[in-house]
Amino acid sequence: MKGDKNLFTGIVEEIGVIEDIKKGNKSSKIIVRCNRVLNQTKLGDSICTNGVCLTITNIDKSSFEADVMPETFRKSNLQKLKIGSFVNLERSISLQTRLGGHIVSGHIDGIGEIIDLEKEGNGLWMSIKASDEVLKYIIYKGSISIDGTSLTVGYVDNKVFKVSIIPHTLENTILLKKVVGETVNLECDMIGKYIEKFLELGNQTQNKKNICINEEFLKANGFF
Repeated sequence: MKGDKNLFTGIVEEIGVIEDIKKGNKSSKIIVRCNRVLNQTKLGDSICTNGVCLTITNIDKSSFEADVMPETFRKSNLQKLKIGSFVNLERSISLQTRLGGHIVSGHIDGIGEIIDLEKEGNGLWMSIKASDEVLKYIIYKGSISIDGTSLTVGYVDNKVFKVSIIPHTLENTILLKKVVGETVNLECDMIGKYIEKFLELGNQTQNKKNICINEEFLKANGFF
């Protein structure tokens, strides 16, 4: 959750392990043990960690370190991390990246709570309770990032949405380790947010066009 232009696809590259957490008053640091995402990665690059965009402040052959601001801890499930916790990891996209998921910014919209897990064949249905602010952007068959994993919405109402998770995703992300009651980081497809913004701007423009410049308007705005 930082002010850069890095983007991700929601295709998790690797599961990392929290090696250390250093909590401070103004910020905290986490050290993540990993392997694949360190390839061609350098200081200052971004890693999507459980859906949250973090900047690498230190790196070696087997781990990276990143600062986590208090706001990020408060508004994400990173606050629940412990030494030994598993996290989904993805490097930011490059011009050579294949966009197999959907565009993910790493700036989450909120936290959801897993309220049900139901096996179906060799897959899994995950039901998640979310706030109204998040649910308003979620549509049936639309995309959603859950802990940094790009998934397709299979059901949604005014309180809950569901996703069907295939075996490959279960095996290659931390979602298989989730249990009922756990929280997940949620980022909605940004297309919906852009549409909402355009509609707001359109309404504002229309309202301005409807302003009547008369004596009452001029008095109200201090002209006489």
